[in-house]
Amino acid sequence: MSNLPPRIAVTPEDIERVVARFYARTRVHPVLRPIFAAHVTDWPAHEAKIVRFWRGAILGEVGYEGSPMMAHRRAGNVEAAHFPVWLGLFDTVLRETLPPGPAGEWSALAHRLGRGLRLGVEDVGRAPSVVPNFH
Repeated sequence: MSNLPPRIAVTPEDIERVVARFYARTRVHPVLRPIFAAHVTDWPAHEAKIVRFWRGAILGEVGYEGSPMMAHRRAGNVEAAHFPVWLGLFDTVLRETLPPGPAGEWSALAHRLGRGLRLGVEDVGRAPSVVPNFH
């Protein structure tokens, strides 16, 4: 556990609840379901890993191991157009689960991370002379 205050006023239980609700909806979402189904065979393990990611990003806890950028780049079926869908669903879950302040702050963090991941996915196979689209 970090000695720094959390970036966002949420508890570990809040993070677990948001992740569980998000993935429950992802598993039935017409766009996101096939993307995740191609890679996730153990949902409890995947959700636990993502909880560790968010606990690290928000609460400063140690425990997440991995590279979200490399995971998304290597997936092969993740496209830039999927990120607005993912973030829209995530925002809905945040608004339904948390008070407005923490929901908005977590959403802003997720959008910043999502923008970086989207750019990384778009960059796969791009010619070195092509300028990324930062919008």
